[in-house]
Amino acid sequence: MARQLPHESDKRFLVYAGTGTDLIFNHGIDLPGFASFPLLEQPGTRAVLASQMQALADLAGQMQAGCILDAPTWMANADRAAPLGYDPQHLAAVNRDAVALMEEVRQSAGRDDILVSACIGPRYDPYADIPPMPVAEAKAYHSAQLTVLKETTVDLVTAYTFNRISEAAGCCLAAHDLDLPIIMSLVVETEGCLADGTPLGDAVSQIDDLTGSTALFYMVNCAHPTHFADALNGQDRVLGLVANASRCSHAELDEAETLDEGDPRQLGEEIAQIVRDFPAMRIIGGCCGTDMRHLRAMAQGVALGA
Repeated sequence: MARQLPHESDKRFLVYAGTGTDLIFNHGIDLPGFASFPLLEQPGTRAVLASQMQALADLAGQMQAGCILDAPTWMANADRAAPLGYDPQHLAAVNRDAVALMEEVRQSAGRDDILVSACIGPRYDPYADIPPMPVAEAKAYHSAQLTVLKETTVDLVTAYTFNRISEAAGCCLAAHDLDLPIIMSLVVETEGCLADGTPLGDAVSQIDDLTGSTALFYMVNCAHPTHFADALNGQDRVLGLVANASRCSHAELDEAETLDEGDPRQLGEEIAQIVRDFPAMRIIGGCCGTDMRHLRAMAQGVALGA
């Protein structure tokens, strides 16, 4: 059945991209290379992945919101999976299996306002100081994973934590060629700019210019609201906020040995205020350091302020 995508719906959608830190700090599960897709292959950890998304679906139902179930495929691309022992055939199989697990959760929930998304990550560590890939190279690289995902039941693709303009553009073009709707989610530093200093709004404009505006819309993820709130002014293409719990910079979080879960209530209030200021926002959610407490606070704050 055809389901309404977030920009077509009168509902807001909840997402949960903070599963990695939840697995490490709250479940005590090791993630080699910060990859969660290997957990699909063990019954115990597979069940934990399903339970994270089931909790999201349950919360969305309680809040009368839609939700997006992101398949745990953010690291399931060739260069980032190879060090973990995954050849192309094994990697293709695990991408398909990740979507199948999310489909099981959706079918269990039995609602038509639940979307399944293929979660796409950048080729390299998004915070590494490396030269950007040319657009054509990025397009060819991401086409491999996207071609596999096109064969599944995904409703859309969400590209998370991209901060290199040319790679984001190439990924969008690859999805467009495969007729896969894509949301491009950019990560910003504490001043609301990409790692190379490009302001969020300029990055969105440049990606749109390079791709003919093929992304459905843009989001910001893996940053605290205090890092990106001011950068949203005038940005009618940014329709999603997937926030970190912590106010720390990425460099500070990388060195942290304990989880900074922030203040769930305050985070909910901050996201709710941004949605009041920018009511066109369609997606809200939690990234690093968040759990269902943070998502509930966000959903309640947005609902009360609607």
